[in-house]
Amino acid sequence: MSIFNTISRMVVRRAVGRGMNAGIDKTMGPGRRGADAPLTPEERRQRQRARKQAKTAKKAARVARRFIKF
Repeated sequence: MSIFNTISRMVVRRAVGRGMNAGIDKTMGPGRRGADAPLTPEERRQRQRARKQAKTAKKAARVARRFIKF
């Protein structure tokens, strides 16, 4: 196997990982409504749930990428 194949595979893996993380972050939703707009308790709970789900999705994607290597 040539060095070019090894390096290109490494670059593609990193790009795919970054793309998956960016997609997960994007689906998490937009940021705050405004810099001075306070969050209601319901909005705060929603954001916490979204963060937790995004974290779980990232972990699952990481595990899936490990299995895809083989």
